[in-house]
Amino acid sequence: MFTIPLALSSILQLLFNAADVVVVGKYAGDDSLAAVGSVVPLINLLISLFMGLSIGSNVLASRFCGSRDDLMLRRTVHTSVLVSFISGLLLAVGGFIFARQMLILMDSPPETLPLATLYLKIYFLGMPASMVYNFGSALMRAVGDTRRPMYYLTIAGIVNVILNLFFVISLKMDVAGVATATVISQIISAVLVIRCLMKEKGPLKLDLSALGVDRSILVRIFAIGLPASFQGMLFSLSNVIIQTSVNSFGATVVAGNSAAMNIEGFVYMAMNAFYQACISFVSANVGARQYDRINRVLVRAQLCVVVTGMILGGSAYLSGNSLLSIYTDSPRVIEAGMIRLTYITLPYFLCGMMDVMVGALRGLGYAITPMIVSLIGACGLRLLWIFTFFRLPRFHETKYLYVTYPVSWTVTFLAHVACYIIVKRRFDAHHANIAADRHDD
Repeated sequence: MFTIPLALSSILQLLFNAADVVVVGKYAGDDSLAAVGSVVPLINLLISLFMGLSIGSNVLASRFCGSRDDLMLRRTVHTSVLVSFISGLLLAVGGFIFARQMLILMDSPPETLPLATLYLKIYFLGMPASMVYNFGSALMRAVGDTRRPMYYLTIAGIVNVILNLFFVISLKMDVAGVATATVISQIISAVLVIRCLMKEKGPLKLDLSALGVDRSILVRIFAIGLPASFQGMLFSLSNVIIQTSVNSFGATVVAGNSAAMNIEGFVYMAMNAFYQACISFVSANVGARQYDRINRVLVRAQLCVVVTGMILGGSAYLSGNSLLSIYTDSPRVIEAGMIRLTYITLPYFLCGMMDVMVGALRGLGYAITPMIVSLIGACGLRLLWIFTFFRLPRFHETKYLYVTYPVSWTVTFLAHVACYIIVKRRFDAHHANIAADRHDD
């Protein structure tokens, strides 16, 4: 009940984002497709810096909801909304100013650089709205509401698709058209979430006149969110470096890689919903002192994510040629995209299992441990491979680049399992001691 609307929201968001790629691929050409697709890892890198903070907001709000601490929940709401807007402004300014320089550092193909720069600059103008929506939906998710954010995203997404077609086909705006449509849709989703929070009853109600930063709440958001931000940035950084390596193979491979990333993104977002659910449920049960439920939450989340990943990942691979043909008519681009799908979508459930373990640890309040493990296990392995074996002529092919993903997922998942066992034993022992002391008193 909780996860399905959350998964649908994520899939809808990707579906509407994929509309950008489909429209430019079909009506503007492969260079435009490559330009839009090649900036995705860079966008994710910068967004990850601040999106981790929304995890901090979600964990705190879930815990205060579980413990029924209305005052602290209210402070969390107002601090989070203000932090989200400030974060978005910083992203917008930085992204707009340094868009071209960042793409040059990524070795973007010269033929796509002007289009990619234009798309990136316009896209980042919508960051304040994007951050507000994501933080607002995280707060609503913390109290069990995953449906209304899905409705708001659906409305904004439909507008996005309509504007995509109008700007690109009718006005011939190319990548500027899809970027502008995306910004408008982000503003709509943010306005709807803020409006919803303002009409709420109880501690989740947002009062714009009461917006401010509570220092104690901010410190706790940062304590949980910054490690998540840092981890997200490192993952995104490794993907940017991989994208840089992909860029070296030319525009055709970049276009195929971009289309395949959009397809596999649907699988990832469906699995990621169980990661977010695991965080919320574990945090709420910690707040409610229902510690015996935590392992059951984790086991159920793992079972769900494995089934989801295997079914959707296998379907994406089996339907790969048909799905890629939605994005492009070029056989060479489709062939390049199928190479990525082969090595990533089939074992994709491993990525979901890894993320759910991280969600359980964060829900327990441990933020540093999963960050360090992910840094070494996932990012470290990928970068080590790229800067060593991949540089050898024998291994300098895209398939050897993509195989680093399932290998790193497996190693990191096993490391997280070991960490969870240790952390959970300490957690149980600590709270058993607290309960014994209270009994003695």
